Amino acid sequence: MYNKPLIVFEGIEGSGKTLHSKFLASYLKKKKIKFIKLREPGGNINSERIRKLILSNKSKFNKITDLFLYLAARNENLENLIKKNYKKKIIIIDRFIDSTLAYQHYGMGIDYKLINNLNYYLTKKIKIDLTFLNLVNFKNLKKRLSKRKNLNRYDKFNIKFYKKVQNGYMKISKSKKKKYKIIDTNKTILENRQIIIKNVMSLL
Repeated sequence: MYNKPLIVFEGIEGSGKTLHSKFLASYLKKKKIKFIKLREPGGNINSERIRKLILSNKSKFNKITDLFLYLAARNENLENLIKKNYKKKIIIIDRFIDSTLAYQHYGMGIDYKLINNLNYYLTKKIKIDLTFLNLVNFKNLKKRLSKRKNLNRYDKFNIKFYKKVQNGYMKISKSKKKKYKIIDTNKTILENRQIIIKNVMSLL
């Protein structure tokens, strides 16, 4: 059993991962359980600066440049937040290392080994205890993105790209079955929240 697990919410745009990660944070707060919550890219001052650069609609980076910017933001979180709190508090992250594989490898075609080696170099002994993979059908994806007032650069890819990324997530999940839990957005928000609570509490 884990006393202070590291929990990640993964998924493509419009999948509900941010909604569910916020719910878990709210639930833990009510239970007076210590935790920290961050997002990728972002999380601390420097990472949030990098986030603005990555997601800006004015940015037109080469895919390799994009990869290194994401990794730079991640390293700032690891050095300033994650390593200091690892196993001391519950850590909730809205996207983490598997998002880089899903987007940059399966979505953009960057070499798998390169990404894996870089992720390993940065994270070293940091291990994810549980990942909630939020899946969304593409009808709902279009609907949800159309309701967003401000679309960033990663909200504007075509459906083919998002399909490749979500399929990539599914491949990753199959290789890490014990540490992955699927959150199906075809279910109600209440049903999924119950699934999240049950799985998280089983770790505590």
